[in-house]
Amino acid sequence: MAKKTDTASFFTLRSDVLARRFQPIYLLQGEEPYYIDQLAEAIVDTALTEDQKDFNLAIYYGNEVNITDLIANCKQYPVFSDYKVIVLREAQNVASQPGHSKDLDQLRYYIENPAPTTILVICNKGGAIKSKDCVEAIKKTGNGVIMNSDKVRDRDLPSLITDYCSSEQCTITPKATSMMAEFIGSDLSRLFSELDKLKLLIGPDHQITPELIERNIGISKDYNNFELEDALAARNAPKAYRIIDYFEKNPKHNPTQVTVSTLFSFFSGVFLVQTCQDTSQASKSPFRVKKMREASRFYNYRQCFQIIGFLREMDTKSKGIGANTSDAMQYKLLRELVYKILHT
Repeated sequence: MAKKTDTASFFTLRSDVLARRFQPIYLLQGEEPYYIDQLAEAIVDTALTEDQKDFNLAIYYGNEVNITDLIANCKQYPVFSDYKVIVLREAQNVASQPGHSKDLDQLRYYIENPAPTTILVICNKGGAIKSKDCVEAIKKTGNGVIMNSDKVRDRDLPSLITDYCSSEQCTITPKATSMMAEFIGSDLSRLFSELDKLKLLIGPDHQITPELIERNIGISKDYNNFELEDALAARNAPKAYRIIDYFEKNPKHNPTQVTVSTLFSFFSGVFLVQTCQDTSQASKSPFRVKKMREASRFYNYRQCFQIIGFLREMDTKSKGIGANTSDAMQYKLLRELVYKILHT
């Protein structure tokens, strides 16, 4: 049976591809386009040299492909190359062609008996492929792999960043991970691009640090939302207000909506730590769970519940509902929010 992978397995699949351990068929599907595009590109560039691509690479698009022609091309032998690579992009659009709603099902017959010198890459963005026949054929025969490229949630970013750095033979500190997750977010193309730049600048310890990020990306290691978390978690009022002052002077890089969202996630996690033994839902980052446990010494579950209410109210106001949305007013509201949290 084919190995079914999730988004975390992208790095394993990419490692196999770079080692030229190819599968006859790759079904890359899901809502996160980054992984789909990156793995498809890696397959093409690893299997074929630039000269070989002229005769051995064919790219089809779902809104205009003729599946019969694609299959016929898959069965042809490569020319002066070990492999022929066929890429079907935007497979989700095949069914949109009038009279072609079942065309993808034809691929099952090829999947059952693929050409040993052809690599077929099916890219289906926006969700799962509509052809159950294709999926069942891959699972039944073991002639390929399925990668489910799920949309990345903010809570998954720390582990994702750590996995990526590990795959690139470097490490990243917990604080540096938090900084990258907060300031870049789930724009994976930009996130991994910035990590690639940092990787070129690391020292002999092969570690990405907050200082390295601050020097080369412009993110402050001392004045950010995770430092604000630390200050509030320890009820350190002077530090919390210094950070708010910095945010107000640098509104472009410190929007109040992001701060509120980060604090909501944090205090929701503290609430979970207070009310249940299972902390897996609080955060996937052990570093952050530890911080939530420390904060639970200063905030009981009733206080957390009240703080979550303050944050919901602030979220509503930050979106312009019942409040002035000017920068000055937003940071005044944020300062009031911090006061309420510290005096809960």
